Amino acid sequence: MVERTELVEHELDALYQVSRVLNGTLSLQDKLRQVLEVLHQRAGMRAGLITLRELDSDALSVCAVHREGGEPLDDKVSYQPGEGLVGAILDKGDTLIVERLAEEPRFLGKLKLYDPELPFIGSPIHVGDNEMVGVLAAQPVANDWLRDRARFMEMVANLIAQSAGLLRSMEQKQRDLAMERDQLKQTLRKNYRFENIIGHAQPMMRVLELVRQVSKWNTTVLIRGESGTGKEVIANAIHYNSACANGPFLRLNCAALPDNLLESELFGHEKGAFSGAVTLRKGRFELAHNGTLFLDEIGEISPAFQAKLLRVIQEGEFERVGGSQTLKVNVRIIAATNRDLEYEVDEGRFREDLYYRLNVMPIHLPPLRERLEDIPELARFLLGRISKQQGGRPLELKESAIRLLMRYSWPGNVRELENRIERAAIMSPDGVIDRDVLALSGFEDDLNTPAPKPSSASSKEATIDFTDESLDERERVIAALEQSGWVQAKAARLLNMTPRQIAYRVQTLNIKMKRI
Repeated sequence: MVERTELVEHELDALYQVSRVLNGTLSLQDKLRQVLEVLHQRAGMRAGLITLRELDSDALSVCAVHREGGEPLDDKVSYQPGEGLVGAILDKGDTLIVERLAEEPRFLGKLKLYDPELPFIGSPIHVGDNEMVGVLAAQPVANDWLRDRARFMEMVANLIAQSAGLLRSMEQKQRDLAMERDQLKQTLRKNYRFENIIGHAQPMMRVLELVRQVSKWNTTVLIRGESGTGKEVIANAIHYNSACANGPFLRLNCAALPDNLLESELFGHEKGAFSGAVTLRKGRFELAHNGTLFLDEIGEISPAFQAKLLRVIQEGEFERVGGSQTLKVNVRIIAATNRDLEYEVDEGRFREDLYYRLNVMPIHLPPLRERLEDIPELARFLLGRISKQQGGRPLELKESAIRLLMRYSWPGNVRELENRIERAAIMSPDGVIDRDVLALSGFEDDLNTPAPKPSSASSKEATIDFTDESLDERERVIAALEQSGWVQAKAARLLNMTPRQIAYRVQTLNIKMKRI
């Protein structure tokens, strides 16, 4: 018979060793295995078992066992609430003592771990006041002091609970982050589907067909076009519709950084490579491995840095700043520029070999003035985005405003269109943007250079239906005045009115007449 004093000494030593194990740097599973080993070697508790509750169900999964020979658990075993002794502890939430396991009808022997002639003690692992996350079970080597032994098992279970609670919290955070990541990826893919890119004009249709083709292959793409034409949107569409869509998509504006910072940003740096480099830092190429790197404003980098960039694009190899180890990456390059690179090459400001390395698959984005028929759809899309930015404020774009927008040449392209609409939304007290609101925001003053006329098939002036019920009376009168060159008598004929009637409506509807 074990002396009580000797038993307490063994238990105190075991508790100390258990606390050291749980405060170590091992993974939770390795910690739990070592805890069971401590119980076996120092506290006389053999056939140890720890189960933890699964996050998405009430079942308990066996995650650590300790056998006499040290053999690991072969198959995954779990217990449902009320199933066997472990399930009974899960169901009731209390410590269970069995003096002789062979006499317990609830004993299942799933693991072939326990001696039926020995006692059994199982204690719940509680996190906080009510949440039960697992069960700790083992067999004392004798029938002595079972209640004291049960108290000792409860102490060990409380120590385990701290680590188990931390693990569950981390697992839940990882699951939440993984779900959020997957949702964001799905949203991005949905947003950048080809059918979501606005463009039904012939020049944009040709661009979209090129994008569909190039997305199938891991080739380098050079997107060219004026500032504000949507080069980054096209880069996103290529990535999220390609085979590397599950990989990272990183972007860098090459014009924003000088050469020394650009090198560190793209290639990374070793600790101590320069003043302020207190830690190792991975560069964009390394972070974009098995994904896409979008280099915007590629025409702005200096000739000295172009040589360094050429090597990594050509060979997929580079060294971090201050390092000697050559790193190999698999990165798809999409570059963009609004510069005339051919002219830059002729002038010696852009390396010819880098130009040909980038210009494998060129995509030229048309300016907005060459795709005026896309303005109505673009304007309404941008209006929806501005509405969200303004807290979900209801905004409406009238036909008279759209016709005015289509008469402008848009040197700033889509970016300028968004700015103009946002300015008009701010100037509109009720969220309705018509011709007068655009004029109030200063837009009419900029209509000095008329835009090219869209094709007759897409021209709004040529297809205005004055009987369209979607047009309110004010919009109908404005449309007629615009089509008639702001001559009231002609507008009256278009609307089957008398000049007196049209003049009355201009006055009552508060329409500002344009002088031509």
